[in-house]
Amino acid sequence: MASSEGAKLWGGRFVGRTDPIMERFNSSIACDERMWAADIKGSKAYAKALEKAGLLTKTEMDQILNGMDKIAEEWTNGTFEIKEGDEDVHTAHERRLKELIGEAGGKLHTGRSRNDQVVTDMRIWLQDEISVLMGHLQQLIKTMVERAAAEIHILFPGYTHMQRAQPIRWSHWILSHAAALTRDAERLDEIKKRTNILPLGSGAIAGNPFKIDRDFLRKELQFDAISLNSMDATSGRDFVAEIMFWCSLCMIHLSKISEDLIIYSTAEFGFVSLSDAYSTGSSLMPQKKNADSLELIRGKTGSVFGRFSGFLMTLKGLPSTYNKDLQEDKEAMFESIDTVTAVLQVASGVISTLKVHEDAMKKALSPNMLATDLAYYLVRKKMPFREAHSASGRAVHLAEKKGIEMDQLTLDDFKTISPLFESDVSKIWNYTNSVEQYAAAGGTARSSVTSQIEQLRAWLKKRQSI
Repeated sequence: MASSEGAKLWGGRFVGRTDPIMERFNSSIACDERMWAADIKGSKAYAKALEKAGLLTKTEMDQILNGMDKIAEEWTNGTFEIKEGDEDVHTAHERRLKELIGEAGGKLHTGRSRNDQVVTDMRIWLQDEISVLMGHLQQLIKTMVERAAAEIHILFPGYTHMQRAQPIRWSHWILSHAAALTRDAERLDEIKKRTNILPLGSGAIAGNPFKIDRDFLRKELQFDAISLNSMDATSGRDFVAEIMFWCSLCMIHLSKISEDLIIYSTAEFGFVSLSDAYSTGSSLMPQKKNADSLELIRGKTGSVFGRFSGFLMTLKGLPSTYNKDLQEDKEAMFESIDTVTAVLQVASGVISTLKVHEDAMKKALSPNMLATDLAYYLVRKKMPFREAHSASGRAVHLAEKKGIEMDQLTLDDFKTISPLFESDVSKIWNYTNSVEQYAAAGGTARSSVTSQIEQLRAWLKKRQSI
């Protein structure tokens, strides 16, 4: 009697039936079915390579190609049926192909292992998803750049250690986060290059014995290069770890933006208000408007990083080549990418609809934030910076002692600190003058911020033309 395991891709050697609990434990189709298009694409290319190698007749190849097209139609129409015993999307496709075209479908797996098949599918799928991620990321950067351009005139406090530090342009804050996101885009470019390496034709471990033309497969599937070593090709998951690290770091950048905006939107700050479209209310307190969109971004950052660190632990203890532990790669990768894809879109919505309260930002500026400017005043009169810093600190102390703001100190007060102070010290207490002195590249002066905007616009334009 034929084995009950004979229909499985690994069946034949087994004579008993797998425990039903083990069947469910072993199955990954609930997760990997989303790679159906990538699996069909890879299988069609492999069928052509088999025909080229003389392992399929032209008629058999056409049958397989037509059968795979019908399977694709079923997925598209929502009529593809997953049956009991379909461990994964690869098994399901081979089973359905045989139903459609008969035993010729069984030849498709000649010389191909699920080991090289699944990692090929993952790389094809990821290439497409990277393009989607890049589109959302660039849209967010564009939204931030254009907002910075429109609101370049607004000044507000810059913070270090969560303490008011120096006056800066609101646009300067926006562009500080946009700059980090451009690095994310460039890292994503590099990951795409390393993902675009073909493992198909590596077999399970030793390679392919049927003179399959791997360069033909590379061209057919639009990969840039062919994997160097079959053992590494089937077990290497660097590209998964890299995209998950990328997701983690991008989420950290988005979480930092969120944290700032959550603080700025509190009543205590009142710098910004979120659109109702990206806020929720309280189940108990009717007056509340919660920045849940930003809090969820911040919260999901931990979940994405947790997935990444967990996957590294999966890889850490593996011996050479494929091990079933690697089945954990897809769910971790899918979940991370799904989260970042959603978050990038939400972040774009938040930034584009955010209401800025310019008056509140202006009121938050205070003369003591110009203490550094006071030191620079003395530096320009040839006092060494360390001495100037100390002199400015004494001025801060004197104003506190008198219970007044620094700009209310008299010239005589300043002269008790240093004879270098003259009547022109009164020009220090102007916030616009303060920001305008930072005209060096990367600074917060209008000319510098305008230059940053122009550079980022050029960066975006260049990327869109590629």
